[in-house]
Amino acid sequence: MVYLLSVGLLVPSLIGLAFVLPLIGIFVRNVKFFHAYASLASLYALATAAYNFHIVLSEGVKAYPFGGWWPPIGISYEIDEVNALIALLTTSVMFLITLYSAWYIKDLKSAPYYYTLLLGLEVGMLGCIYTGDAFNLFVMLEVMSISAYALVGFHRSKPEAVEAAIKYGLFGAVATTLYFIGLVFVYGSFGTLNMADLVNKVTFGISSASGTYYGQIHAATAVALALSLWAFTFKSAVFPNHFWLPDAHPEAPTPVSAALSGLVVNVGVYAIFRFLYTIFSPYSIVSELRDVMLLALLILGLASGFVGAFMMAVQDDIKRLLAYSTVSHIGLVLVGLSIGISIAAHPNTPAYVNGLSGALYHLINHSLGKSLLFLASGVVIFMAGNTRRLDEIGGVARRNPLLGFTIIVGVLQLLGVPPFGGFFSKYLLYSSYVEAGMPYVSVMINAISAISILGYVRLLYAALFKTPRTREVPKVNLTPLTVLLALAILCIATGVLSGSITEWLRWIVGRTASEQGIFNYWFYGYYLFWGR
Repeated sequence: MVYLLSVGLLVPSLIGLAFVLPLIGIFVRNVKFFHAYASLASLYALATAAYNFHIVLSEGVKAYPFGGWWPPIGISYEIDEVNALIALLTTSVMFLITLYSAWYIKDLKSAPYYYTLLLGLEVGMLGCIYTGDAFNLFVMLEVMSISAYALVGFHRSKPEAVEAAIKYGLFGAVATTLYFIGLVFVYGSFGTLNMADLVNKVTFGISSASGTYYGQIHAATAVALALSLWAFTFKSAVFPNHFWLPDAHPEAPTPVSAALSGLVVNVGVYAIFRFLYTIFSPYSIVSELRDVMLLALLILGLASGFVGAFMMAVQDDIKRLLAYSTVSHIGLVLVGLSIGISIAAHPNTPAYVNGLSGALYHLINHSLGKSLLFLASGVVIFMAGNTRRLDEIGGVARRNPLLGFTIIVGVLQLLGVPPFGGFFSKYLLYSSYVEAGMPYVSVMINAISAISILGYVRLLYAALFKTPRTREVPKVNLTPLTVLLALAILCIATGVLSGSITEWLRWIVGRTASEQGIFNYWFYGYYLFWGR
């Protein structure tokens, strides 16, 4: 029963830990307390996610029915190898971001509210990742998004930050509303919003306690997928829905920028994976419609890769440069997810497995590398006198060898230079389309990487090789540098262990993306109750 508690209680308990902070702030007047409190709460989330990951690997998929009501009647959290891994990645990076925040946030008055929002952001992400209910995904998207909007505008005395938060919030509200409307079509046609029950009907046509089909399911599914994928591409900042990101991420506090670019965008990608590989899988009765959606995602992914790479080269703001880098890399991840289109590769073929493995691998590599560079940019900005302009940074990273080392590691990780993990994930993406008989996509993947070199070279030159200013730069304590070093080690590890990681990801994809895998794993909660 311990696993039930770890799966079901993590998100509710973390909500409680987050939203009690403003009340504690009335009585506690020591900023160090809030740093320690948030760090321990984030460590608790990391330890629980690690335990869940261990349980899934050793015992298989687990489910937690809220209120004791098993699906499809009640809402459940269900974890398999894919979402357990993404949750572990999320909590690991968030723990390091929280530690970094202890250096960044120095104001006692703002600390309780900052950490409430930061932990709320983590709650939203974990809820989206763990949930087995499409409507609960909407709820947790709102929790994540509201926290993100407030964090973007956290420096409310800056007009640019307020403007960025308003833009992000307005269009984000439209995106989640469209997803909600899509759910109306799903529920109206299938009579359920539980993901396992949806797969049960869409794939096998099995009647269940939630009833049977209603109306024109192909037309309803087309509308639902179009609206849902628009919302998910907005959350993951994919072209043309990337327009909010270059303003929002630079204006947010630096730790928040790292969380937004390194983790929050992953939620949209994960939701796309669940909808197109779990719910509406290649074995579903709407597989032709799914092919159309995957083709659209392939085109948008390539466009996003090129737009982000080109825009990086013309930025003079270090955080905007990194924000456009996110647009480009998430585009590459979507290219990997699009390998499931039937004209490219059939399930369980090498191309199919390599494409999905490469997408998941690149998601991990990008999260680590981008979080590292955003956090390093915060130290660079501090040392350069709080300027974000590349022309004014003046090579300050040369004054701190450890800082310079971590910046180089982050750039090489994202560029995909061997032996870093970014190279091996891009190679999997490249090889998957060669094996699928679509080498022109592989050529475009290489072209995107080549174009992005211009932006990364500008960053390296400004931070390391530009002539340093004559004035003294402020000293940086060990807290942020330790966090940067930890992320740099993780980046190096993804390359050194690339062989083992690749084989392990292929094993995960083979188990979760096959017909038998879908049946065995995401039906767990459904059949545990209704099948006994």
